Amino acid sequence: MPPSPADDSAPKGRRRRNFAGARPVMDDVARLAGVSKQTVSRVLNDHPSVRPETREAVLEAMRSLGYRPSRSARSLASGRTRMLGVISFDAARYGPASVLTAINTAAQDAGYLVSSIALDTADQDTVVRAVDRLSAEGADGVIAIAPQRRVGRALADARLDTPLVVLENDVAGGASVVTADSRTGARKATEHLLDLGHRTVWHIAGPAGWTSADHRLASWRETLAAAGADVPEPLFGDWSADSGYELGRLLARRPDVTAVFASNDQMALGLLHALHETGRSVPDEVSVVGYDDIPEAAHLLPPLTTVRTDFTEIGTRSLRLLLNRVEGRTEPVPVEPLVPVELVVRRSSGPAPN
Repeated sequence: MPPSPADDSAPKGRRRRNFAGARPVMDDVARLAGVSKQTVSRVLNDHPSVRPETREAVLEAMRSLGYRPSRSARSLASGRTRMLGVISFDAARYGPASVLTAINTAAQDAGYLVSSIALDTADQDTVVRAVDRLSAEGADGVIAIAPQRRVGRALADARLDTPLVVLENDVAGGASVVTADSRTGARKATEHLLDLGHRTVWHIAGPAGWTSADHRLASWRETLAAAGADVPEPLFGDWSADSGYELGRLLARRPDVTAVFASNDQMALGLLHALHETGRSVPDEVSVVGYDDIPEAAHLLPPLTTVRTDFTEIGTRSLRLLLNRVEGRTEPVPVEPLVPVELVVRRSSGPAPN
């Protein structure tokens, strides 16, 4: 006669079977624990209404039977798929790639899967189709890594029903927004160079229309004006080392250029190359400050002074904010507090030449 489901005589470590000899299912757990299937479902989804002794009985039954809940079972029980969507733009760049890695890690720790879509264009139809596709796949919520203003406007105008968190933008439109403090970072970089005695600071800006680039550009101008320094015409790059190099060749020909703040480290890298190639010594003749603190920044020649952005914090904070909305723990927050930045001083910046 086969053992009853409540029989505890089976050797430890051996996966128990139900009457049909199949792998245990939720009904088997409920029967062994002496509770309803609904109670098992509540335990699986960490429902607060379950009494501690009941929860422990259900968990003990799961351990005894070797029961492993399937993702589909959790979805049916909770009405959620435990899958999140991520839309990214320019995903090959260091910042967005680092944020995406942090989101994936945090989602895995929270028991969620991530489905990602990388887009090349940022018009409203493309953005809406991407969100619709993720919703059709069952995404409980969506994070959009949206560094360009037009992406933020497209998301705001779309009026989507899916819980949404937008990164590196300042156009919310009902979504929650997470972004780093680019204005403070640019101010710290510019003040650092002015404090070293440089009469002014030139700027290699990121492309217009990118939220972080626009904020850094505006803060650089404001900081120079507040200090009574001349405000040179900015030079606009495209975030690449190549653009930093080409613009650096222009700056290297000007003897009045003694300090340059580049809006990211890749452009600063190209600038260092151009200055070295034209015989301008860094930092004896020209000081350079970058932005982001890429892993290679400390190993450049000379090591690069830069503003460190905590991309891991941006990713984990956005994931936490989205899960709060998906799981109904908090009301939507229009704008999260800015993620702080830090000036990292290395040897590429020094006193102004006499």
